[in-house]
Amino acid sequence: MPARRPVRIAVTAAAVALLAVTAAGCGDSGGLRAAGAAPTAISPAKLWPDLRPASSPAWPYDEGGAETVKGITVPGDDIRAVDPVAVVRAEIASDPADYGAKGAYRPTADRMKECTAGGGGARCPLLKPYYRDLTGDGRDELTLGFRLYPTNQTALRVYTVEKHRLVQVLDDNDAIIGVELAGRTVIVRSPAGISGYEYRTTWAWDPGRKAMVFTRDEFLRTGKGRHTRARMPSAAASAGTSAGASATAWTGASTGASTGASADAR
Repeated sequence: MPARRPVRIAVTAAAVALLAVTAAGCGDSGGLRAAGAAPTAISPAKLWPDLRPASSPAWPYDEGGAETVKGITVPGDDIRAVDPVAVVRAEIASDPADYGAKGAYRPTADRMKECTAGGGGARCPLLKPYYRDLTGDGRDELTLGFRLYPTNQTALRVYTVEKHRLVQVLDDNDAIIGVELAGRTVIVRSPAGISGYEYRTTWAWDPGRKAMVFTRDEFLRTGKGRHTRARMPSAAASAGTSAGASATAWTGASTGASTGASADAR
């Protein structure tokens, strides 16, 4: 395109001239230049030192805990040998208040009946499973997610093997934008009631409680007005091995629709 050639030449000439001036400036000094006065460090100030410390929380926080999953065996202590569908069905069977005839998540229980082994099926609410060492013992944990119909929530669960038993070490229900595995932490992104903001909760292993506990709860500006919808996959679509320092487990809209791809997926 000949009409653009003069413009390109002018831009090139200007760039060369700028580089020449910059090089000349560097050659004149040859030493360090002051960047201005450094800001003064301000130490934290403790307020109300005579205030009597509270001894109990104002509200009942969910600090996290561990619970053995009944009815599930772990062949050879290999968590990858456990069927994720059987794990979710075991939870449903043990909690009629949530999944029974009058339970809030009854449609999830109905849809779980349509899941094939591993989580296949068009209406199966189970998301793809992920495997990663989250406790630091050198063995993989199992991270599961499944939709809680008819709400916009997604159930997030983490399981480990302890003394030949399957143990649930994280139990969280939330409206989810996305979930990430970063190192040995689980990061959950949830929509806020204010456009352009989101909540971000970090869960990490606590050796004392032998469970995943939330270590950080943030309210962050994202700069985006709305979140886009994304299609949710079934668990049967997953494939791969456990590896990598960081991975996205599930991402999607605040309605809970999710997609994901990671080397940590089964």
